[in-house]
Amino acid sequence: MKVAFTSDNIAGASDAVFKAMLEAAQGDAMPYGNDDGTAQVTRMLSELFECEVDVFLVSTGTAANSLGVSAFTPPWGSVLCHTESHLLNDECTAPEFYTSGARFVGIGGEDAKMDPVQLQKLVNQKIGDVHSCQPSAISLSQVTEVGSVYSLEEIHAITSVAKSVNLPVHMDGARFANALLALGCTPAEMTWKAGIDILSFGATKNGVMAAEAIVVFKQALEDKGISSEKVAKELGYRRKRGGHLHSKMRLLSSQLIAYLTDDLWRTNATHANAMMALLQDGLKTVPGVKINTPAQANMLFCTLPLPMIDHLQAEGFGFYGGRWEEGVIRLVTSFRTPKEGVEAFIASAKAFAAQ
Repeated sequence: MKVAFTSDNIAGASDAVFKAMLEAAQGDAMPYGNDDGTAQVTRMLSELFECEVDVFLVSTGTAANSLGVSAFTPPWGSVLCHTESHLLNDECTAPEFYTSGARFVGIGGEDAKMDPVQLQKLVNQKIGDVHSCQPSAISLSQVTEVGSVYSLEEIHAITSVAKSVNLPVHMDGARFANALLALGCTPAEMTWKAGIDILSFGATKNGVMAAEAIVVFKQALEDKGISSEKVAKELGYRRKRGGHLHSKMRLLSSQLIAYLTDDLWRTNATHANAMMALLQDGLKTVPGVKINTPAQANMLFCTLPLPMIDHLQAEGFGFYGGRWEEGVIRLVTSFRTPKEGVEAFIASAKAFAAQ
């Protein structure tokens, strides 16, 4: 059985999501987020995170990330993130556009996790220096761009630096559910209880068709002396200006209602993570395969001999390669990755290695 490990974006959407959208499309409802379903999403996310939140639905992760950090970042400001982060490398300057020209500054650290020592050094050097763009927010990716996951202690280390200089912290949660299940903690523990102020709550990679949520943790901001009311008001205007205030918002909210109902989000992410664990364990037994960064969720970078890569692709397996160092490929599992496909990939790699 030949499958693609190209991305979790290739998997389509869960049946329950499509059913919910079809039901929401019946009859009339108030536009621009004034429908009952959009209000229900806010209530459901407040319950999930065990706190009062403001929620802004958008249709892409790029918009969620860019709008989220823009609420705190003036044109002369900067957002501090890892050098491998999506915000810095893979958004085609959308974050700079939404912030009217702010700078995004990369911070080093192993496994695509920001080093809190480097972070502290930079903010100490730059804050208050009229010749420098002013650090205005910090953003971390959970899951990271190489498939690692920040532990709760590592998140606290970053947010402690932020707290010392009163900077808001954004989490890029494109694979939020996968990271959460990897840590075995609650949504609250991985976000506001760990010092996160605003979250891009990803759903599209985990079974939703096209819906993401910007989640603002109101009390977390207030504790830093930042008016959550002002942030929410500004985000409303920024979302409209950015073209993401959908007139038929109920078709976005219906997706997230289905996603949050009966723990669909957990079920989907559990399967994706399990398939990656199976894939990684199998590849560890294949001669010539090197695991670059151990996968903690549903994404793995590894190095294979070039002839093995050619063989696997000729066999019909899909994955990204040729974008990094020689022989490095990326494998991603999704909520629809079949176990038989994972086993077939491992068997094919083993068969080639045995030649």
